[in-house]
Amino acid sequence: MSEPAGPEADPDTGEVTYRIRREGGGVFRSMGAAWRRRPWLRRFSYVVLAGLVGLGAFWAILTKDLPSTDKLADYQPPLPTMVRGIDGQIAYSYARERRVQLRFVDFPKQLIDAYLAAEDKTFWTHGGVDYTGLLGAVVDYASKLGSGGRAKGGSTITQQVAKNILIGDEYSVTRKLKEMIVARRIESALSKQQILELYLNEIPLGRQSFGVQAAARAYFDKDVDQLDLHEAAFLAILPKAPERYGRKKFEDMAIARRNYVLDQMVANGWATPAAAAEAKGLPLGLKPRRAERYDPSIGYFVEETRRRLIDRFGENAEDGPLSVYAGGLWVRTSLDTTMQNAVRDALRAGLLRYHGNRGWVGPLAHIDDLDTWQTQLIVSNLTIDYKDWRIGVVISRSGSSGQIGFTDGSTAELTGIPDKVRAGDVIAAAPINSGTYAVRSIPEVSGGMVIEQPATGRILAMQGGFDSGLGSFNRATQAMRQPGSTIKPFVYATGLMYGMTPATQVLDGTFCVYQGAALGNKCFRNFGGGGGGSHTMRWGLEQSRNLMTVRIANDTGMPRVIKTFHNVGIGDYKAYLSFALGAGETTVGRMVNAYAALANNGVQFNASLIDYVQDRNGKVIWRGDDRRCMSCNMPEWDGKPMPRLARRGKQVLDPATAYQTVHMLEGVVTRGTAVTLRDLKLPLFGKTGTTSGPTDVWFVGGSQDYVAGVYLGYDNPRSLGGYAQGGRIAAPIFKQVVLATKDRWSRQPFIAPAGIRMVRIDRVSGKQVMGAEPSDDPKSSIIWEAFKPDTEPKRYTAQDEFTRKRDALIAEIRGAQADRIAASRPKVESEPGDFVQEQGGLY
Repeated sequence: MSEPAGPEADPDTGEVTYRIRREGGGVFRSMGAAWRRRPWLRRFSYVVLAGLVGLGAFWAILTKDLPSTDKLADYQPPLPTMVRGIDGQIAYSYARERRVQLRFVDFPKQLIDAYLAAEDKTFWTHGGVDYTGLLGAVVDYASKLGSGGRAKGGSTITQQVAKNILIGDEYSVTRKLKEMIVARRIESALSKQQILELYLNEIPLGRQSFGVQAAARAYFDKDVDQLDLHEAAFLAILPKAPERYGRKKFEDMAIARRNYVLDQMVANGWATPAAAAEAKGLPLGLKPRRAERYDPSIGYFVEETRRRLIDRFGENAEDGPLSVYAGGLWVRTSLDTTMQNAVRDALRAGLLRYHGNRGWVGPLAHIDDLDTWQTQLIVSNLTIDYKDWRIGVVISRSGSSGQIGFTDGSTAELTGIPDKVRAGDVIAAAPINSGTYAVRSIPEVSGGMVIEQPATGRILAMQGGFDSGLGSFNRATQAMRQPGSTIKPFVYATGLMYGMTPATQVLDGTFCVYQGAALGNKCFRNFGGGGGGSHTMRWGLEQSRNLMTVRIANDTGMPRVIKTFHNVGIGDYKAYLSFALGAGETTVGRMVNAYAALANNGVQFNASLIDYVQDRNGKVIWRGDDRRCMSCNMPEWDGKPMPRLARRGKQVLDPATAYQTVHMLEGVVTRGTAVTLRDLKLPLFGKTGTTSGPTDVWFVGGSQDYVAGVYLGYDNPRSLGGYAQGGRIAAPIFKQVVLATKDRWSRQPFIAPAGIRMVRIDRVSGKQVMGAEPSDDPKSSIIWEAFKPDTEPKRYTAQDEFTRKRDALIAEIRGAQADRIAASRPKVESEPGDFVQEQGGLY
């Protein structure tokens, strides 16, 4: 067997390899011998090894939970939701912070230079960490150790981005180290322009503003491209102390810091000495702190919109990327500011008319600790936007005079103080001369009003009380009230669907329900009493006759009537006759939507405030109209019929029935309980309502273009007074809205659906008339009436007159007999009372 090749086997490399092995082995043997002979070397080795292990462990712990910089490329800062009206103009924003996001190209160079001069002069050249500045921060930190003072940051703009967006603002050495690591990662992931864009959009700058655009608005009421040099320099000093430099008492400090920034801009060649000198000579020029101002008339509308958005998308960032207060949504609503202002003014005027001379009704709130009255007044969040009225707190009183304080800290003399006003009461007051205010009383009675487009279901205006600044409770959508006689048209519509006509004769006589020996007879009555004889359905609806309504409901069947109520969205009730007179509870919004179905020939749309919602990038993420047309965007016509969208809305009433009901309700305006609207000379329909008590007064009606509804009543229902009626109090509110927007209301009459036949009839008897024409006189005996095919009445004859008188006499006899029968029944211990009062029988 041959020997293995030795070093000599490869004359070129063998010798070298052998020497390396020999000498290397000798070194390790020598070190090993020294390590065994010298204990200090062993200890030093252990310390070095432990240090390396500890450093590795520290690094692992430090970087373990660091956020990934990858998400910065797709970072979406929290942005407010912007609300637009029907005209596309911004009407409101849902924001807890001021934020406006701009692109890098939108920032003026002068502003960028000011921030670099103040925060990071080497931004364009460093790799995320300025080691020179960091060394100064370390020295400063060591000098302040144990003193409680906070060392200067020494952070670059990139480090500030890491802190503000990814890490947080904890004051510690480990946070600073994490900040440095993440800053290096950011520099490798993003361009300098992207980093600066993030910084200038996210930096907190005081006055609840984040980013330079929001700050420019907050401090100077300008956009960034309108800022002067001294204003840009001021904004650049804010990152150091945003809540200090914006205050009046620190103005000198702010000017000194601003001038330092101007000097740095000159030193870096970013401003000329002359421009800097001119800027130094200018005052700060800060605008007073103020809240964003929007039209206060829209408060109830935008609050209801906010509720619906939160239900769909969530409120805060934790609820998802499309939340109301962080998602940056753009919301297109149906808000019509012209209509909204008219509704607000009309409802307020109606509340004040009813309030009259009732005087002061009590405080809006009460503050017990007057030492902190301003803070508590601000926290109460009570405001008012009516004339020159203000909300304040009575600080003191002596006799009929005293002092009142306002949220801005100012005080004034208060005169003519009512006896019941106490110190600490939060009240409304109005100036009567320089420095003197007088108490004003906000009506205790309240109400709600809504206007809707019948053809779309879009709500154009909504007012839920006297002023949304006094409370967010929306009486237009949240207050459950008895609708009174405004529900009667749907009882009559049910009768029309089951064989009756507007000319059907219905007895206006006593109608009692025997409840057994324990309860005895429960009887309905007309508002104001009276009754007798038979009359047409039209007359009964125009005059709002309770007895005729109950009889129609009874003859048609209450199960059918409450099914109609359900179909039009008024509510779900049990089959009790009292609900035919409006004893069930509902809201103004529901009643308006139900009347909109009448005006739209029985087709009803869901009442909507929101047309569509876009995300921050403009993509539509929700539509009120969710119909799809797959072939509407074809590049070329395929020769087939034009594509058509599916029909919107739901047919909740027979078209002919809906038109007949509207046609009768036009008579309510021309000669019935809403005759106060007749002089508007517009094709209007509607119905008044007055609940038992009376506790609420109503009017609902309108035209084919707009349907409105309004009610007045106390939040804790009680009597409005015997004189209160819907025609006297509620209908004039609707009238004021129409007068204020008269040019918006069409004079086109209601359009009848196919199959309706217009027939001349005698208004009293309901019989067909030949040889005569209806006149313009609203009380003409001959009118046009709407009938379904083959339901027209016969001609009127002398025999008909005889029959009418005979029926009236029989009705009186039957009524007297019913009274005698009721009197002969056993008496119960408690008086049975009036069915109207107990069950909600209404006018």
